[in-house]
Amino acid sequence: MKTKTYQFKELGKIVTGKTPPTSNSELFGGNYQFITPSDIPTFTERYIQNTERGLSQLGYNKMRSIILPYNSIGIVCIGSTIGKICLTSNECITNQQLNSIIVNKEKFNPLYLYYSIRNFIPKIKAITGGTGSGKSILNKTSFEKLEIELYEDVNIQNKIAKILSNYDDLIENNNRRIKILEEMAQKIYKEWFVDFKFPGHETTTFKDSPLGKIPNDWTISNLENILSCIESGSRPKGGINSNDTEIPSIGAENIIGLGKYDYNKEKYISDEFYKKMKRGKIQSLDVLLYKDGAQLGRKSIFGENFPHSKCCVNEHVFILRTNEKCSQYYLFFTLDTVVNTEKIKQLNTNAAQPGINQAQVNGLTIILAQRNIIEKFDVIISPIVSEIFKLCIKNQTLKQTRDILLPRLISGEINVENMEVQ
Repeated sequence: MKTKTYQFKELGKIVTGKTPPTSNSELFGGNYQFITPSDIPTFTERYIQNTERGLSQLGYNKMRSIILPYNSIGIVCIGSTIGKICLTSNECITNQQLNSIIVNKEKFNPLYLYYSIRNFIPKIKAITGGTGSGKSILNKTSFEKLEIELYEDVNIQNKIAKILSNYDDLIENNNRRIKILEEMAQKIYKEWFVDFKFPGHETTTFKDSPLGKIPNDWTISNLENILSCIESGSRPKGGINSNDTEIPSIGAENIIGLGKYDYNKEKYISDEFYKKMKRGKIQSLDVLLYKDGAQLGRKSIFGENFPHSKCCVNEHVFILRTNEKCSQYYLFFTLDTVVNTEKIKQLNTNAAQPGINQAQVNGLTIILAQRNIIEKFDVIISPIVSEIFKLCIKNQTLKQTRDILLPRLISGEINVENMEVQ
């Protein structure tokens, strides 16, 4: 399998993004994707499907000279997230922190090139100073001169791209299934506990409450009344030791919702420290609440060995466990409503250093349905959430296998020349 060294400028047209004038609101707010580093997942998905901001038709027309077509490769080349990489899912524009390659498809399979550059990312980080500080930069001229070794034979490129894509296709399909299941669970919760169309609602009478009209036999309760446990974790004195790689210590960066977890952001503590911890050890179906920082109010629920069979939280996360009056599923979906998420955010009284304490969380009021209705809800929701956990674990296994294969395929350690790939 013959390889050749190419400069990046030989791979296709190099385009540096640009931000339209933010003072002109008419340029934003449309359906044209405007990609920034924060829109790019950390090696979890290849394609950018959604962006935080979009451009209007006017903005799109103004930036026409730097529009990227489908299957262009975008790489963050400025700032602390330098090295993030993505493929474009349709015509789009990036900001100035990304250099992109409009691939020469006569010579290169875009997916093969994406995987090859992805394998090359550690070298890009090394060139810019390792982990990447806020001042790290790889300008267009330097980017164009980067050299990478690639297979010339497009058939070889196609085989490598297909093998790795098979894994990512499965991962992305599972992610779509996770999203559908989550939406299904949220829809059931809303139908039962927001719209009050639960089993038997036809004969239910309602009463006034501080949170609006609710069924007569439901109550308004603060969390203290339904929680058996609210606790945070801890870290070793002096912080996390990078040499400790035994027990995952989950922080606020991974409290990001149902079925979501970024293994790349994990930190660890020693097994010895874990054994000494008197609080903060995660049990199945624990509800986790981000308690301080800019993203106050985010929450997750973990279970069935997702994300790990043994793990804990640090001091920035609350673990919430219910008593017999409620259930973990009901608690999570209740707290996850827009209304209650905003109420959690409003508990904070410190604008400079956002945070909430146990007393404030305990004082949060929610609508508490009858226990028999909660039990019926659990029967329906439990298999849905369980399937989400299983798909998440499958995805992690697929990612690990893909990441083992990636460098071996790109380097030629695994020879695909005589391999039949389906």
